[in-house]
Amino acid sequence: MAYVITDKCVSCGACEAQCPVGAISMGDGKYVINADTCVSCGACAGSCPVGAPEEA
Repeated sequence: MAYVITDKCVSCGACEAQCPVGAISMGDGKYVINADTCVSCGACAGSCPVGAPEEA
């Protein structure tokens, strides 16, 4: 199941840098995850200082 980035996102970019498949990009005011590209590895969740990425 793909991850999603919640409204807790502070736009720091830590998750984008850790994504091994490039599924994360800056959206409208916060980062977003492309569900079709996400491989559910959890790297984004492990790198986020505020816990914004969560399993959908």
